[in-house]
Amino acid sequence: MSEMITADLVDLDLSAETKEAAARALAERMVTLGRVTDLDGFLADVAAREAQMPTGLDGGIGIPHCRSEHVTEPTLGFGRSAAGIDFGAPDGPADLIFLIAAPAGADDAHLTILSSLARQLMNAEFTSALRTVDDAAAAAALIRGDESPAAAASTAPESARSAEDSEGSEGSKDSVAVSAAASADTATGTTTSERPFRIVAVTSCPTGIAHTYMAAESLENAGREAGVEVVVETQGSAGFTRLDPAVIAAADGVIFAHDVPVRDKDRFAGKPTVDVGVKAGINKPTELITEVRGKAARGEVSAGSAPGTPVERSGDSAEGYGTKLRKWLMSGVSYMVPFVAAGGLLIALGFAIGGYTVNKAPSVMDHFLWTQADSWGALFFQIGVVSFGFLVPVLAGYIAYGMADRPGLVPGFVGGAISLTINAGFLGGLAAGLIAGGVVIGIQKVKIPAALRGIMPVVVIPLISAAIVGFLMFVVIGKPIASAQKGMTDWLNGLTGTNAVLLGALLGLMMCFDLGGPVNKVAYTFATAGIAVASPSDSAMKIMAAVMAAGMVPPLAMALATTVRGKLFTQTERENGKAAWVLGASFISEGAIPFAAADPLRVIPSAMVGGAVTGSLSMAFGATLRAPHGGIFVVPLIGNPFLYLIAIAAGVCVSTALVVVLKGMRKQAPEGTGGGIADAAIATTVDSKEPVAA
Repeated sequence: MSEMITADLVDLDLSAETKEAAARALAERMVTLGRVTDLDGFLADVAAREAQMPTGLDGGIGIPHCRSEHVTEPTLGFGRSAAGIDFGAPDGPADLIFLIAAPAGADDAHLTILSSLARQLMNAEFTSALRTVDDAAAAAALIRGDESPAAAASTAPESARSAEDSEGSEGSKDSVAVSAAASADTATGTTTSERPFRIVAVTSCPTGIAHTYMAAESLENAGREAGVEVVVETQGSAGFTRLDPAVIAAADGVIFAHDVPVRDKDRFAGKPTVDVGVKAGINKPTELITEVRGKAARGEVSAGSAPGTPVERSGDSAEGYGTKLRKWLMSGVSYMVPFVAAGGLLIALGFAIGGYTVNKAPSVMDHFLWTQADSWGALFFQIGVVSFGFLVPVLAGYIAYGMADRPGLVPGFVGGAISLTINAGFLGGLAAGLIAGGVVIGIQKVKIPAALRGIMPVVVIPLISAAIVGFLMFVVIGKPIASAQKGMTDWLNGLTGTNAVLLGALLGLMMCFDLGGPVNKVAYTFATAGIAVASPSDSAMKIMAAVMAAGMVPPLAMALATTVRGKLFTQTERENGKAAWVLGASFISEGAIPFAAADPLRVIPSAMVGGAVTGSLSMAFGATLRAPHGGIFVVPLIGNPFLYLIAIAAGVCVSTALVVVLKGMRKQAPEGTGGGIADAAIATTVDSKEPVAA
């Protein structure tokens, strides 16, 4: 395999003004060397990755990267910008830009490139050398590690360099080895009056690559400067190696620097813990080490350090309350959706087989004939009803789980079940989940004797939290919420004429705004909540029909647009258009994301207009739907199916026409301007408990 970076992949006078233009300039060098086969296709993949999370890092660094089928071998391009380019970092523009390209599926190679580079970027000497080097070949050698930063930027005497290299080598040894050596010294009595303070840490980020390893390197460097032993477990995208239990047992404190849940957190139970976002691990490692040492000196053990409980997040996680609330709610919704899909489709299938009186059939335990269609219809219907019975408890339980981890499950599920009992429904489940999570977090803040910590997650927290949530739901807030739920239901049932059409348009706009993101899920959850009963109202089924129809529009419109005006799209987009036919027909709105990521200002507004048209027409036509999913494959279960398909076709045609017109009006972008790569991030649905691909 060729070297990852050569002089031909270095631009020390990068003149691009935007991140899109910078990516294009470096990618063109990769194309010239035959390492990228389709420039526009590769840039679309870079844009899609950038849409997930900005790749700007503190310290003037930008790391756009992706896996792509258009890459032939792992490749790194480097550019240096005198003016700086905005990659979304909090501290301002980046002057050092690294474009990392890995073949599709090349997880290990991609991770190796990124993790190695990320650790190097925490070395001030390395970045300083890159800012001063004046030869492309020398820059490439520096990045490959063939030349040390000192050799590239200094002319110090040989003896001084040798001493410095020796010192640097000592400082870069693996922390585990340092810890082992210290342990050996302790055993032989060769230490000073006391051993160094020991910290174990876990770092992780949504992509599990750059920030994960930069935080690890930052903590290790700060530990060496403070005379503290720091051993870091990097939970990266290609898996992770667990710390030795003996190392954890010997630790005096724990630091979690993460933006996704720490895996196997129970291993760190019972120790002073600091829990922050991953960027805090990069930007203020010294403060974190000082904080955990202070907790240890005061004898503090976070309540969350007991087995099965989360620690309270201290310090900065770069998230406001609104962002946290959205994550908590999306955690509940993401776990609820499979129950919605399974239960709703089974109920719809039951009606299709057994007729519209299947809900009045006797229990299949008492009456089931193998050869009778009505019996099979009743069976599917009754299984679906049981599945639907879990919706509100699962919603509430996993909202609480998103807030407080496993201890939130018991009070959350109990509160959700009570919500069903008192007819508070979906709104009651939302309230119960938030209350349960808050109660558990509050209990965890109470200082408790060490002897009781072992039973906290098994007995004390479930008992107290379930009792408090039950009291609040039954006695305090249950009745008002049930009244609000009834009022909303009555309002929906009373929607007619213009009001219904406007609601359909609004839901259509929401479904097409972020293509599977939070706004899309709010509309979808609103619709499914209405049909999550054995006998949904006519209005609720109209809303479900409008939501599904609108959600099918974006991918179908992009598929049609690539068919009728293929020259407006790249070869990769035309290939994506073929898949979008199936995705759109199956009600998978995410099928339009590649198009939206590459050209958001034209694709998203076009999709929203078409979705609004479809949603309003579906409501006007009175189409109904009992199934929460399925696309055209559940057309037999739709009321007024012919008019329903017309509504979808109308919205698809409108979106197609708009995107074709807007793209046709676009002037050809000058060389090096980026050619339509996304200017803004497009939200994607990520369960807070699931990893995100890089």
